[in-house]
Amino acid sequence: MEIETDVVSNTDGSAKVTLGHTNVLVGIKAEIGKPKPMLPDEGYLEFFVDCSANATPEFEGRGGEGLGIELSNTLYKVFSNKQSVDLKNLCISPGEHCWVLYVDVLLLQCDGNLFDAISVAIKAALFNTKIPKVRIAEEEDGGKEIELSDDPYDCVRVNVENVPCIVTLCKIGHRHVVDATLQEKACSVASLLISVTHKGLVTCVRKLGGGSLDPESIFEMTETGKRVGKALHAPLMELLQKEESLGSKRQKVGFLG
Repeated sequence: MEIETDVVSNTDGSAKVTLGHTNVLVGIKAEIGKPKPMLPDEGYLEFFVDCSANATPEFEGRGGEGLGIELSNTLYKVFSNKQSVDLKNLCISPGEHCWVLYVDVLLLQCDGNLFDAISVAIKAALFNTKIPKVRIAEEEDGGKEIELSDDPYDCVRVNVENVPCIVTLCKIGHRHVVDATLQEKACSVASLLISVTHKGLVTCVRKLGGGSLDPESIFEMTETGKRVGKALHAPLMELLQKEESLGSKRQKVGFLG
């Protein structure tokens, strides 16, 4: 797995992840919006997935639209909740203004393990995201004026400690496989998608594929997913912190590298 952050200059946070031959680019833009009526003291995340026609011939024309919608809906369930991201920290003024994080995912190359690669890229991009600090000034007529800091270092960071990583397990025969390629996935009758936090807490489980899974297989696959997912967080965070500590000294490859 290869990870590089801060690869797109016109975003507030970005990351590129290469997992095998799967290549994913994630960019995050923070914009001021209005909180949802049911959650007036929280911000929120919006997801958009673009399946590039260069990623696989299946995405040519409108072939990738269905997969893009499926990926967006799953990512929303996994990441846009208070267990994964501190949404209250994105609130500026309850009921009036909040930060909305627009997460754009671009699939550059597809060779299986899409959910796994995308989840790592989103966590890395959220770690890289810098949101300008906001000051609210009271006007004479009682209104409020929002002032954004111009200092790039005067910013708020997103706490990614509880952001989960997704592990996809493919059932092949009587066994299950982690990190499956497209060829291995073609042999699988069903897959189990599990999102796991750094503490090993499962936040989302979803079955993919037309085949069936017996309860014993689901239990075994869940336990494996928890073990693999939990083991992924520590080295990922260590790598992200090490890369950031290099500052301007780090060598940038870019998403075309």
